[in-house]
Parts: sequence; C-alpha cells; structure tokens
Amino acid sequence: MPTAATEIRLHAFVPAAPPPQALPRAVTNTGPVVRVRVWDLPTRIFHWALVASLVGLAATGYAGGAWIDWHARLGSLVLALLLFRVVWGVVGGRWSRFRSFLPTPKNVMRYLRGKATPEQEAGHSPLGALSLLAMLLMLLAQVATGLVSDDGGGFTGPLNAWVSSSVGETATMLHKAYGQWMLLGLVLLHIAAIVFYRIARKRKLVQAMIVGDKLLPAARAVPPARDDAGTRALGAAVLCASLFAVWMLTGF
Repeated sequence: MPTAATEIRLHAFVPAAPPPQALPRAVTNTGPVVRVRVWDLPTRIFHWALVASLVGLAATGYAGGAWIDWHARLGSLVLALLLFRVVWGVVGGRWSRFRSFLPTPKNVMRYLRGKATPEQEAGHSPLGALSLLAMLLMLLAQVATGLVSDDGGGFTGPLNAWVSSSVGETATMLHKAYGQWMLLGLVLLHIAAIVFYRIARKRKLVQAMIVGDKLLPAARAVPPARDDAGTRALGAAVLCASLFAVWMLTGF
C-alpha cells in the first residue's frame, strides 16, 4: 500500500491540467483561434438562394422560348431576395447589417495599407462591401429593366404596361446588351476574390457562408452574430413579407 510520501512523489511527476478557459478552440501556425458565428442562417439562405436564382436566370434567358416565363419568375424571386436583403441589412444579425460594413474612403485606405480591424476580418472587408453593394445595385437595375421590358417577340415584363413603348424598348436593350455582361463581370470578380482569399490568405469564405462560422485569431475575436430561433423566425417573416410584396407587384 502506498504511503502518503509516495503519493506526494508520484503527484510531483503528473502535470496539472490547465483550466478549461485556457484551452483555445483551435491552434494554427499563426496562434490560437476561436470559432465565431458571423453569418446567421437567414443571410446564408439568402446568399445561396441568390446564387441558384442567378444560375437559373442565365439558363432560362439563353434557352428562350417557353423558358422565358420561368426567366421572369426567377427575376421576381431575385427582386424578393433583394428586398429581403435590404430589410435584413437593418434588422438582421450583427455582421449582416449595413452599418457593420458600409465602406468609407478612410477605412478602404486603411484596409489597403494592411491595417484591417478585427471587424473587417470578421464580416465584409471594405473591398468586399464595395463588391456586395455593386452586386446588389446591378441586380436591382437588371431586375428593374426586366420588369418593364418588351423584346418585340411576344414577351413583355409584368410592369411594361406602366411605361411607354420607347422606355420598354430601351429597358430591353439595356437588359440584354449591357446589364447581363456587367453582372457577369461582377460575378467573376466575386469568384476571383474568393479564390484569392483562399489561396493567398488561407480564408475559407465559402465554408463560412455554408456553416456560418469563421475561425478568427483569439486576440482579435469579435462578438458573434445572433442566430437563434428568434432570429430565424424573424428572417422567415421578412422573407415571406418580401415574397408577398413582389407577388402583389408583379403577379409572379
């Protein structure tokens, strides 16, 4: 039977376990990191629904014929998603709100000089914010021209009756000749930025938009976005209201 002295000698060779709060969630070659919820579920659903809608719009637009009605329906869906994103940019999760990432000349220059703040590393960077805002505005313009378009081949947008024939023809020209290519350029720029951040900066932006979390340096961690049942119920309500509003406007 071991004596008290033996137990003391044995314990001297057993390292004490660190307290739980001292253990980081993960460790990389740049130091400890923590997992932070950045993108709430409604934001992620918006993002991937928009991606799917854009793919569908491209496919139905080039297919033409009977598919043009589906092109119009998808355009109305995109309008509802844009309306949702505008509202969600005010009432949504912390890092989805416009006030968390609206770019200014000062913070853009600071970011370009390599002095990003923890908030810019967590949510949209100033350059990412500029890209997002440009994408939203371009999509809104493309949807608007589609709603009043008249292709001269039997299809007219659901709001074409509200404008003159010359406005409808001009909208169609802008929609086909300029809008689609400008939108494609923004999409390709967005994809290129994702690839750059993945290769050059080792940031998994796509994964974060799927699971909602980002791994951030522990020393530069930020408060998480709220993403509970209440947030998701609010997001569902905003989306349903947006869909209803667009249905009342366009009939699609």
